[in-house]
Amino acid sequence: MLDAIGLLLLLFGLEIVLGVDNILVIAIFISKLSPEQRKKARFFGLLFALIARIVFICVLIKLADFRHPIAFGLSIRDMILIAGGLFLLYKAVAEIHSTVELKEEKDHEAQSYNLSSKFASVISQIVILDIVFSIDSVITAIGLTNNTWIIVTAVILSFIAILYFAGPIGEFIIRHTSIKILALAFLVTIGVTIFMEGIHKSLPREYIYLPMGFALMVEFLKMRYDYNKKRKFQKE
Repeated sequence: MLDAIGLLLLLFGLEIVLGVDNILVIAIFISKLSPEQRKKARFFGLLFALIARIVFICVLIKLADFRHPIAFGLSIRDMILIAGGLFLLYKAVAEIHSTVELKEEKDHEAQSYNLSSKFASVISQIVILDIVFSIDSVITAIGLTNNTWIIVTAVILSFIAILYFAGPIGEFIIRHTSIKILALAFLVTIGVTIFMEGIHKSLPREYIYLPMGFALMVEFLKMRYDYNKKRKFQKE
């Protein structure tokens, strides 16, 4: 029993660490929705992603040759990573261009229709990229145990935690354009990394997380400076 609890906590921690990418993706994708729709999109996007991930886990447990090459030396895992990496790379670059060129503001002013299709598109993109992000964690979990209920329980607990933190973090990113662009740049590097993993070229994640963490710290210091400067001028 203690071994099962320890394994559950280990898998839960793994899901939380890897869930950072998910939070960024959700924040970026729902930023184009109205404030009233964001909370709903965040919840349903994560809920459908949770269901898809549980199905994905059950399929992988029964699929023994998931990592065996099937064409051009690539396995099913590799193909998913390549497609997911390219998709994330495209979306991140497109969002950077849209943000820098102020296309979001123009679209918001010019288009108040077709909200349901945009909402559905955001949900589907969140689900797709959640599956891509979850591949390594799911494979690791299956390597540690074949006990489906432990893996599923860890995924459900991580879903609750990510749902709790995704709201405030997402709204913070949406309010600060510089943080949003930094997050998009991070997603570009993640997309490249996922693609490289798909073609069997490993890239240590610390080479990505450490520079981006440093850049984020610098941006927070700049925001703090601007805040203190504004307060000083208001007092004077």
